[in-house]
Amino acid sequence: MTMHTLEQLRAGTLAGARRLDLSAGLTRFPREIFELADTLEVLNLSGNRLAELPDDLGRLRHLRIIFCSDNAFTHLPDCLGDCPALEMVGFKANRIGVLPAQALPARLRWLILTDNRLAQLPTALGERPALQKLMLAGNRLQALPDSLADARRLELLRLSTNALTGLPAWLTELPRLSWLALSGNPLGWPCPEAPVPPVVPWHRLVVEDRLGSGASGDIYRVREAGAGQRSWALKLFKGAMTSDGRPEDEWRASLIAGHHPALVTPAAVMQGHPDGMQGVLMPLLPAGYMALAGPPSFESCTRDVYAPGRSFDAQAVRGWLGAMAAALAHLHARGVMHGDFYAHNIHVRADAGDAVLGDFGAATVLPPSHAPAADALRSLEVRAFGCLMDELLQRLAPSDAAWATRLQPWVGACLDAVPSHRPSMRELATVLG
Repeated sequence: MTMHTLEQLRAGTLAGARRLDLSAGLTRFPREIFELADTLEVLNLSGNRLAELPDDLGRLRHLRIIFCSDNAFTHLPDCLGDCPALEMVGFKANRIGVLPAQALPARLRWLILTDNRLAQLPTALGERPALQKLMLAGNRLQALPDSLADARRLELLRLSTNALTGLPAWLTELPRLSWLALSGNPLGWPCPEAPVPPVVPWHRLVVEDRLGSGASGDIYRVREAGAGQRSWALKLFKGAMTSDGRPEDEWRASLIAGHHPALVTPAAVMQGHPDGMQGVLMPLLPAGYMALAGPPSFESCTRDVYAPGRSFDAQAVRGWLGAMAAALAHLHARGVMHGDFYAHNIHVRADAGDAVLGDFGAATVLPPSHAPAADALRSLEVRAFGCLMDELLQRLAPSDAAWATRLQPWVGACLDAVPSHRPSMRELATVLG
């Protein structure tokens, strides 16, 4: 991402721009931005010191996406609701304690208010029919508005690290909800104790290279000095609060999940980082593994992005789906919901049917003594598995159409609008094994 400057904006050299990225210690909205009103679609003002937006922001009639994370807002500005094309609103890591109904654009699809101070949500949030993605981790919510029961297109919901003491019955009845994070709430569920992992001090690790990045942290290849010279994948968490939740909740869920050949779970905890960063050590994947897809884009919102024209061999897809069904069945039997079951969190070998699932940042430990609630939550993740099946079967070669046709009834069953009608992951693992 290329950052722009105030000088460029004021000189008119950005005329016709569709995107503007401006981080310059701003304390007020530059009026020159309105010179781009005929073309501007994406406005990124993150990393400034803004607390207000202008009342006439609606003049940006083509604006589809606005980011104002890491600023000083205490309320979501009302003027956002006046932007006729606005679909995505991101105000992560501010001090927002008030969410006015009038601040919610009519076409809202994706709302990010992670790491703020919200104690309640307006009824109007459930009255935005296009809403698909709602990210509210790290707030002070004690309840959800019942109007969200009408959010029939809502697919991803992040509620980790709030003050929820219970879940409304309608939550697990939403027809499209597939990716849910609940950890760090005082839900009153008795949960099993997590095993105590080994500890490896930072000073014994040698960082070799960076392997990748996710919502909750960056992954590095490291070598452990001393006997054995073991190599690991080190996940360094980006902070005490991520878009999915807290690092400590991720560790706990992944430790409770335990070992499975198709899961990447921590083997040890890193301690003593000079900057106070938290981290976990995981086994390195063998050479040849690659992410199955890229994360969702602005346009796809809740669905992963595959390389254009990419197709898959049916034999490999059969292996991947079988491995993932077995992995989720194992998690569900252990009382863990992954919460972020996506192709971009699955690494595969393109020339074989090997696949492993990682990134437990959105995982939730299910209530062992409340079987109906736990089963209802598991059924949401079955829909996520159905989405993966649908994506992979669409990308098979035409010669594999017969096999894809035989699996289509199972795709339809996983995507059933009534969650209780969906099969269990145990049943799917049997079918696909």
